[in-house]
Amino acid sequence: MNSTRCNECEASLEIGADVVLAEVIQCAECGIELEVTNLDPLALDLAPEVEEDWGE
Repeated sequence: MNSTRCNECEASLEIGADVVLAEVIQCAECGIELEVTNLDPLALDLAPEVEEDWGE
């Protein structure tokens, strides 16, 4: 189990040891989505917004 803080609200996040790069994790406190950007050391950044492709 890995432990870090939410980038937005500073809440403590417990992340499983099986986490993978680019996985999106949602903060239980504020609901923001965070993307795993590095595994060692564990680093999170705001997840990119999903954009519509308008049928392309």
